[in-house]
Amino acid sequence: MSSITDRPAGAASITIRLTVNGQPVSASIGMLDQFLTKAGYAGAQIATALNGEFVPQSARATTVLADGDKVEILSPRQGG
Repeated sequence: MSSITDRPAGAASITIRLTVNGQPVSASIGMLDQFLTKAGYAGAQIATALNGEFVPQSARATTVLADGDKVEILSPRQGG
């Protein structure tokens, strides 16, 4: 299980378990936009879904992640 955190040294944190693109991940980040940044998706053109519901880019900063959530991160594909 990979781990993604964003907390100051010495600060208490609550770790949540997520499933990201089918893989278990633990995180101590509560907002979707922060999670995506720490996971390396900052500035990437991606689509996101939380528990099967599309989350537009404009809503990621206010979308709270909770223990057990399922996050899907999709990149656009070219071709036909």
